[in-house]
Amino acid sequence: MKNNKYIPINNTRISISELMLPSHANFSGKIHGGYILNLMDQIAFACASKHSATYCVTASVDTVDFLNPIEVGELVTMKASVNYVGRTSMVVGIRVEAQNIQTGKVKHCNSSYFTMVARDESGKGVAVPGLLLQTPVEMRRFLKAAKRLEMKKTRQDEFDSDDFNPTDYLQELTKHNVKIAL
Repeated sequence: MKNNKYIPINNTRISISELMLPSHANFSGKIHGGYILNLMDQIAFACASKHSATYCVTASVDTVDFLNPIEVGELVTMKASVNYVGRTSMVVGIRVEAQNIQTGKVKHCNSSYFTMVARDESGKGVAVPGLLLQTPVEMRRFLKAAKRLEMKKTRQDEFDSDDFNPTDYLQELTKHNVKIAL
């Protein structure tokens, strides 16, 4: 990496809060998942751009599990930090919480990982600064992100290989709710 600068994770942490309105909800008063994903993409962009000091694009989103519904009238807070950096990419961890502003009760609604890529004016990848890991939690998050990326690459390599044969997986398929008609 050309860039020898290392930035503490604390320097690029971002938090946003927004009151959930009826216009964000479905007919049962629950906030649309797509609206929450949009907010998550925005905070991932802001966090990655703050770290890299350049424009960033979303390359992938890893595991968005909606754990608890978000209701109209709740205050949603999203917290983001860069958990991992590659040469031009960053993994931004995002935690979404909703608070009932009348009772003060806070619930964890989801966590996700967005892979963001730094780009220059012509759209080419730009090297990003490294991370200065200062706590055991930051080290754990970095190593977990590296492991997720490694597992993702292994899976992709397996499915992209020329010798991938779906019939090799027939035994695995029988464990699922499928009927095979070959």
